[in-house]
Amino acid sequence: MLLFITAIGILAASAALCALLAVRPPSKATGRAASLVGVAGAFAGCLAGLCAVATGPWAGYESLRLPLALPIGSCALGMDALSRLFLLPVFGLGLVCAAAGGIALRHEEPERHNLGAHWFFFHMLLIGLALVMTARDAVLFMLAWEIMSLAPFFLIDFNDGDSKVRDASWVYLVAAHLGAVALMAFFTLLWQTTGDTSLDALHGGTVLARALEQMGHSGPGVLTTLFLLAVAGFGAKAGLAPLHIWLPEAHPAAPSHVSALLSGAMINAGFYGIIRSVGMLAPAGTAPEWWGWALLLLGLATGLMGILKATAQSNLKRLLAYSSVENMGLMVMGLGAGLIGQSCGNAWIAVLGFSGALLHMLNHSAFKGLLFLCAGEVLHATGTVRMQYLGGLQKRLPLLGAFFAVGAAAIACLPPFNGFTGELVLGLSLLDGPALFGVERQVGLLLALAGLACISGLAAALYAKAYGIAFLGEPRSSQAANVHPLSWRTLWPLALPAAACLVGGLAAPWVFDLAASAAQSALPVQQSLQQAGMAGLAQAHASLASVANIGGAGLGLALVILLVRRLLLKNRAVESMPTWGCGFQGGSARIQYTDVGFSEPTAKIFAPVMGLKTRLQMDEGLFSKGGQLSVTAPDRLRSGLFTPLFMAVENICNACKVIQHGKIHFYILYILATVVGLLVWGLRS
Repeated sequence: MLLFITAIGILAASAALCALLAVRPPSKATGRAASLVGVAGAFAGCLAGLCAVATGPWAGYESLRLPLALPIGSCALGMDALSRLFLLPVFGLGLVCAAAGGIALRHEEPERHNLGAHWFFFHMLLIGLALVMTARDAVLFMLAWEIMSLAPFFLIDFNDGDSKVRDASWVYLVAAHLGAVALMAFFTLLWQTTGDTSLDALHGGTVLARALEQMGHSGPGVLTTLFLLAVAGFGAKAGLAPLHIWLPEAHPAAPSHVSALLSGAMINAGFYGIIRSVGMLAPAGTAPEWWGWALLLLGLATGLMGILKATAQSNLKRLLAYSSVENMGLMVMGLGAGLIGQSCGNAWIAVLGFSGALLHMLNHSAFKGLLFLCAGEVLHATGTVRMQYLGGLQKRLPLLGAFFAVGAAAIACLPPFNGFTGELVLGLSLLDGPALFGVERQVGLLLALAGLACISGLAAALYAKAYGIAFLGEPRSSQAANVHPLSWRTLWPLALPAAACLVGGLAAPWVFDLAASAAQSALPVQQSLQQAGMAGLAQAHASLASVANIGGAGLGLALVILLVRRLLLKNRAVESMPTWGCGFQGGSARIQYTDVGFSEPTAKIFAPVMGLKTRLQMDEGLFSKGGQLSVTAPDRLRSGLFTPLFMAVENICNACKVIQHGKIHFYILYILATVVGLLVWGLRS
C-alpha cells in the first residue's frame, strides 16, 4: 500500500504543478512545460502504481487507514485481488494514454487550449479512478467517484469552440450525475439499514443479512431497492442500455487519448461497482435468482443494441463508442450467468461466468484502448474519421494499419489474440445450461449462448468493415490520398496495448488465473461448490492452454512464411499496381464498397434496432441526371426519451423562477411558512 500511496502522491504533485501552470498567461513555453510535467508525472505515477499492483501476494489483502478526518466514515484504503485487477487498466492505459497525449498535443496553440488545465484534469481522473478501486469506506468512495466523474467533463470539452463538443460534455455531465444520485441513495439506504459505512465490514453480505432479518417483512423490499439502485447508478457509468447515451456523444468529441482512457478504464468503474455491490448485498449463494436473470437479460440487450448501433455508424470513433457499450453488455452477461449458477448450485456456470466476465474486462481494456488511439492517429493524419472519406491508408500508413489490424482482430475474437479467450470462457459457462434443473432455465441460457454467438459474429463483420473501409482499397478523398506521414516516434505508445493484445492471447491461462482469483475473492461460491468450482477452473485453464499453444504455433508458422517470402523476393523487382476490383483495374474508389453498402445486408434484418434513416434526393424528370443518398443512424433513445424528458424538466424549472423575484419580504414569508410547517409536522409526530 505504501507504493500505491506513493503513486497517488506523484500524481497529486504533478496535478498541482499543472494547476499552477494553468493560471499563468498562455505561451508556448508554458504549454511545453505543462505537457512535460503532465506526461512525466502521469508516467512516473502510473509506473509506481503498476509496481504497487504487482508487489505482494495477488490474492492477499492489504489495507491502510489514513489520518484524515471525515465528518462521516473514515479514509480507509484496501487492495485485494479484484482491486488489483481493475487497477491494471487504470495505470497501464494511464501510462500509454499520457505518452500518446503528449505526442498528439505537442503542436497545439497555447491560445486555443490551456494544456496546464488539461493535464491537471487528466491526473485528477487517474487519482479518482485509483481511489474508487481501493476505497474501503462509502463516504471516501463517493468522494473519489465524484472526482472521477467531474474530471472527464473538462477533458471531453477540450475543443470547446465546437458546439457539438460542448453539447457532448454536457450530456456526459448530466448522465454522470443522474448515476451519482442513484448511488447516493444506494449508500444512504445501506448506511441507514446497517449503521455502517465500512465496505470491508459490509463485504460478504452477512452484516446486511442480519439487519434485514431484524427488519422482518420489509427486508426483501429494501434488498430489492438496493439492488436496483446499484444497477442504475453503476450501470450509468458502465454504459448499460438505456443509460448509454453519453458514450456515443462523448467519445467522438474527446481527444483520442482521453477516449481511450474513458473506454478502457473509466467505464470499468461501473462494472466494478456492480460486482462490489452484489458482494455486499448477499452472502455467497443467497442472492435471489432473478438478480442473475435480470443482469443476463440486461447484458444481452445492451450487447445486441450496442453492436447493431455500431454497425450502422460511419464515424470511426462513434463506432468504437457503441462497441464499448456492446462489450460492457458481455461482461454483465457473464456476471448474471455466474449469479444464476450460484443460485442453482452449478459451480461450472458460477465460476466461469464470474471469471469470464473479469477476463473479458481486462482484454477489452487492451484492444479498445489500442483502437481509440489508432483512430486518433487516423484523425491526425487525414483530418477526419468519417469512413466515407478514408481508404487506402494501409499503403500510406503501414505501421498504423498493422496496429489497427491487431486491435480489430482481437476485438473480433480471432485467435491467437486476447479477445478470443474472454468470449470463449463466457461461452463455456453458458454451454452448461442444459445441466440446470428446469426447462425454462436450460432454454434461457441456451438462448443467451445463441445471443453471444450472434454478437461475436456481428463484431467480426463490424471490424472487417472498419479496417477494410478505412485502410484497404483506394483513397475516397484527397484527405486520405494526401495523408501526413506518421513515424515510429509518433506511434510507439500504440505498441504497448498491441503487445498486450498478443500476450493476453498467448499467455491466456496465466491471465485467466488472475481473473479467476479476483472473482473468487469478490464473489466466492458457497462452500459446497468449492471443490467442483476448482475442477471447472482447472478444465478451463487446460482449454485455454491448448488454445494458446495452437495460436502460438500458428503465429510462428505465419512469421516463418513471411520470412521465407521476404527472402525469395529480396532480389526481385516488385511492381506496384492499382487495386484490383470487379474484374478490372480501374483504380477508382467509386467501384469500392462504402460503409453503408457493407452494412446493408445487416440493415435489412435489424434496421429498426439500428435506427437507420434514409434520405434519397433525385433530380426531377423522367431521366434523372444524378441523385444523393444520405443514411444516418441517430440514437432514438436520446431523441425520443431523454431529450423530451430533459426539456420538460427545464420548462418546469423555468416556471419555478417566478418565486425568485428579488423581493426580500416575500423571502421572509417563505422562511416563516417553512418554520410553521415544520412545527406542525413536529407536533403531529
